[in-house]
Amino acid sequence: MTSTETAGQPGNDSESPVRREETDRDAAPQFVLPLVARIERAEPPARTDALETAARAVLVLLSDERAAGDGEWAAAVRDWQDARIRKVVRRARGAEWRRAGALPGITVTGHRAEVRVFPPVPLDGWPKDLARLQVSGTELDDPQLPGAPAEGAPVLWLNPELEMSAGKEMAQAGHAAQLAWWELSEEERAAWRAAGFPLSVRSARGADWEDLTRSGLPVVRDAGFTEIAPGSCTVVADHPALRRALPGNR
Repeated sequence: MTSTETAGQPGNDSESPVRREETDRDAAPQFVLPLVARIERAEPPARTDALETAARAVLVLLSDERAAGDGEWAAAVRDWQDARIRKVVRRARGAEWRRAGALPGITVTGHRAEVRVFPPVPLDGWPKDLARLQVSGTELDDPQLPGAPAEGAPVLWLNPELEMSAGKEMAQAGHAAQLAWWELSEEERAAWRAAGFPLSVRSARGADWEDLTRSGLPVVRDAGFTEIAPGSCTVVADHPALRRALPGNR
């Protein structure tokens, strides 16, 4: 199992970087955003908790002052976003997790989940302590079905017709959060950040999925590198501010 994916641009299939045809994004140097989930054998996190924590981790990095302007991570973030928006989820436990924690990055915690996000690295230039981590072993379950999403908070809706590993879904949720972030105004971003980036990840009802993908909200279309077919719609980012901006809601 691998969780290297690419985020698409919302509402513009012709320019979407997820298409497998060669584009300017393919010609650019390729970078990847590493995400490491802490998965201890005795106490693994719940699946939904891990998905939500991974999505928030992406937002925390994007909003960090080190990722903007002249910040120490800004050049790497710009290079990453100029190419295909790849994310890779790996898992760590015990000493592996401690070594990962010593590298520059940010650890984000959920209810019990912990995910550390790192500034983008070249596709073939991972730090040694991250490169040795396993991509497999990120299979997680929800001991109990997650409840209804928090009212008024963003929801990242998963395609109910696709079966994806937990690691892949973590990457996809991160893509969806990033697409929402790109679409928000500076004021809306600041408000979301100040609130601690509340969000829920839920599987959409089958009857609602097609409407969601056609609503005008940001849609992640998979690059097809792993697990599912190229162009598959995987997640819709349903942020209240973006929904209010849709035609008919203004």
